[in-house]
Amino acid sequence: MSQYDVVMVGAGILGLATAKELHARHPGLRIAVLDKESTPGRHQSSHNSGVLHAGVYYKPGSLKAKLCVTGKVLMERYAEEHDIAFERCGKLIVALNEHELAPLAELEARGNANGVPGLRMLGSEEMREMEPHAAGIRALHSPGTGIIGFARVVEVMASELRDEGVDLLMGRQVLEINRRNETSTLVTTEGDVSARRVISCAGLYADKVAGMSGPPPVQIVPFRGDYYTLKPEARYLCRGLIYPVPDPSLPFLGVHFTKRIGGDVWAGPNAVLATAREGYRRRDVNLAELLETLRYRGFRKLARRYWKTGAHEVWRDVSKRAFVRELQRYVPAVRPEHLVFGPSGVRAQALEPDGAMVDDFRTLADDESMHILNAPSPAATASLAIAGHLSNEAAKLLDLDTL
Repeated sequence: MSQYDVVMVGAGILGLATAKELHARHPGLRIAVLDKESTPGRHQSSHNSGVLHAGVYYKPGSLKAKLCVTGKVLMERYAEEHDIAFERCGKLIVALNEHELAPLAELEARGNANGVPGLRMLGSEEMREMEPHAAGIRALHSPGTGIIGFARVVEVMASELRDEGVDLLMGRQVLEINRRNETSTLVTTEGDVSARRVISCAGLYADKVAGMSGPPPVQIVPFRGDYYTLKPEARYLCRGLIYPVPDPSLPFLGVHFTKRIGGDVWAGPNAVLATAREGYRRRDVNLAELLETLRYRGFRKLARRYWKTGAHEVWRDVSKRAFVRELQRYVPAVRPEHLVFGPSGVRAQALEPDGAMVDDFRTLADDESMHILNAPSPAATASLAIAGHLSNEAAKLLDLDTL
């Protein structure tokens, strides 16, 4: 049986970053990262928009706000040190009408409170200078918002960890976690692994892995987001990032236009219930997982509360014409023939039993284990800062210095 001081379950960007930080702080510990996939970062870490968020949206004082602003600086520094391409292309958050001006002003206040640099409100003329094809009467400009390929970041982190002597145990799905005499045995599909401490960053299966140590207080509900991609001849319609003013009651940002590293422009996403936790296509159905979601009291309460919004999202999902109409609110010149169906991602959204969506990062810990239950966007942007925060918590709660 393989034996370690700390085993990290989950080889996404957050798991890798945390393992890297733990190894730097505790070089004497034997650390392993364990994942059911054959290569790191196969899910949320590589199925995202690639935006380096500046920290505009998040409630001042929240972990999201604190760690996003710091994390973006750390991620850019990491990219520079490792020759990973990124670009500060800037973002416009666009108000289409008078009703959206007050929420837009609230976003500006939040961003300023969070220490986001360079925020500035633009009138329609200045807006058009930056994005000639964007609609709207006013926009909040975040010049520091950028783009990066997080899949490339994962590759570099994984390579670094291997070079530093951290074992990456890939292709091993955790089936059980059994405790005895202050040691946890992780029963996997490729044999048992022993750990004195367990930390999980399991993303779409965060509640499942946490549940192996005790009942989790929330359940992960997966939401799929589909993008369209602008054809090369239509990329001129978007120079950077064009975003709507989001609904403050929901954690989704709405359809937007996103320039990508490499020059592509994505348009979307929608937000519909995924029929499998790793269901990136409409035809991907895991009946057991879908039934588990539908039976969950928290999801049923959420569905009753937001059924109109959900129905609208489903209609957009099946109707390209409806999707394009939504996009045209922000870039009127976009046409159906400009778009091809593109990539998709699945968001791991933790949901309370009362139907409330968990908005901030959340962990669950005892003396021998720590589980990250909710790490949605901007977790990729903030991953290095989150890793520092989790390492602080792990040192205290898991008493790592005594191992």
